[in-house]
Amino acid sequence: MALPGFKVVTLTDAAANRVKDIISRADRPIVGVRVGVKNGGCAGMSYTMEYAESVNPLDEVVEDKGVTVLIDPKAVLFLLGTEMDFQTSKMSSQFVFNNPNQTSACGCGESVAITPATPNALQSAE
Repeated sequence: MALPGFKVVTLTDAAANRVKDIISRADRPIVGVRVGVKNGGCAGMSYTMEYAESVNPLDEVVEDKGVTVLIDPKAVLFLLGTEMDFQTSKMSSQFVFNNPNQTSACGCGESVAITPATPNALQSAE
């Protein structure tokens, strides 16, 4: 788990506003969104997001700018220090993860290569 007082993920205003919008439009009660990573894609991993109806006991809970983002415990070291943004262009609207642990991305933008943060990164984050 992360250090006390240190947020694994931070949100830009645009991301926080989009999460608030998602929560308000959900067809069932949700406490926030859960972010994680999964194996797959041509670069090796992809980010995941889903509705979170409740907090799992091992979730890392991030409260930022009035919204709750739950981090899957298996993803904490992959997401440490990540800024979550929401960007809109002429062609798409999507969450973007500015992740210092990301080492590369595939050409289509669907997957990334991420190196987990080391214990030294946790200590230097203080």
